[in-house]
Amino acid sequence: MNKKPTLQAVTLPAAWKPDSWRARTALQMPTYPDAEALERTLAELRHLPPLVTSWEIFSLKQQLGEAQEGKRFLLQGGDCAESFSDCESGLIANRLKVLLQTSLVLVHGLRMPVVRVGRFAGQYAKPRSSDTETRGDVTLPSYRGDNVNRPEFTAEARIPEPRLMIKAHARSALTMNFVRALSDGGFADLHHPEYWNLDWMNLSSRAAEYQRIVDSIGDAVRFMETLSGSSVQNLDRAEFYTSHEALLLHYEEALTREVPRQWGHFNLGTHYPWIGMRTAAIDGAHVEYLRGVRNPIAIKIGPSVGVDHLLKLIDVLNPEDEPGRLTLIHRMGAKQIAEKLPPLLDAVKRDGRRVLWVCDPMHGNTEGTRNGYKTRRFDNILGEVEQSFDLHAAAGTRLGGVHLELTGEDVTECTGGARELTDVDLERAYRSTVDPRLNYEQSLEIALAIVRKQGRAR
Repeated sequence: MNKKPTLQAVTLPAAWKPDSWRARTALQMPTYPDAEALERTLAELRHLPPLVTSWEIFSLKQQLGEAQEGKRFLLQGGDCAESFSDCESGLIANRLKVLLQTSLVLVHGLRMPVVRVGRFAGQYAKPRSSDTETRGDVTLPSYRGDNVNRPEFTAEARIPEPRLMIKAHARSALTMNFVRALSDGGFADLHHPEYWNLDWMNLSSRAAEYQRIVDSIGDAVRFMETLSGSSVQNLDRAEFYTSHEALLLHYEEALTREVPRQWGHFNLGTHYPWIGMRTAAIDGAHVEYLRGVRNPIAIKIGPSVGVDHLLKLIDVLNPEDEPGRLTLIHRMGAKQIAEKLPPLLDAVKRDGRRVLWVCDPMHGNTEGTRNGYKTRRFDNILGEVEQSFDLHAAAGTRLGGVHLELTGEDVTECTGGARELTDVDLERAYRSTVDPRLNYEQSLEIALAIVRKQGRAR
């Protein structure tokens, strides 16, 4: 880790405990048929080792504070929802590769450090637009993620099962262990970025452009080491942080703990929890939970969020204006962002609130196709990113990061991009069980577009 973070002193939230959310209305939560089994599971979960540490949390918070000041850029990315079956070394390594390669493009083009945050090691719960799912004449409870129930369309599979939270903790621990081993063991060595290549990289029309960036960085590293006469330190590893939607509050509560020589409570199941629009009621359980943990936190902001609601959320979640504490992830959709985002930017700036603004160009651009697939058009994703930069510049605010659903696999889930994928291509390699993701090539395209938009690409 970096040098010990220096953080603003803040006071303990009033009348808050890890379980105080239970007195509030909790949306998007499963109903467990066996209450005793739930409590036995939570008791076991409370005694399992944490997945992250308080000093890692503080380090991330400091870096996010620097991103608020324009000294870093946040890249947050990963699967829409992890599955237990995907806890496999090759898939995890490919997720890291695509994050590394995308961040390398951003570092090279933006000329600033990138904070790498994965949507992994805990992204096992998903909100649903309906509590039930109907197929033909059969209606069953919705699939809510692998830590709640199972995706098979049977009555037995859709029953919420508390023991799945233990399995989610174990899978998260295995993922984090492998990520740490890779990042500390030279997997991210800038002396050899060519090692990060994915097997199908040469299929990409962006491969040559990316290779020029790799060569340029390699030349710079060799030049620095020639001048100094020794190896440049810290170029053989990279920091990765974890994030997930803090949706299943029983799980989050069980992993919320006090630590020695620190005051307050930390969610030690992830570095960076967030909540979405469906659970962002000011008097709701999820906001009540988040206001008390010392982690950096994030809120998804959609087109239905008004100025008053947003400012009240900021008051509740960051009352002392702590640097690095609060991230606002706007996800308006390419068609609505020009109308919906500026009033929010103006209000937050006018009131002098300290937040990190991040663009999620994925969730506001989801649509269905005639052949029955859920997809996202690359042009809409790119359009929302580019509009975000323009709107922030016009408002005198700063876009400090992007939040992407992506994968290192050669999937065909989002149409468009350099290879001009069509609706017909969706049938070839559509693997997501929930939302469509950018593949490796499309992820690099977004990074290159960000660099070009900032006008600093070589």
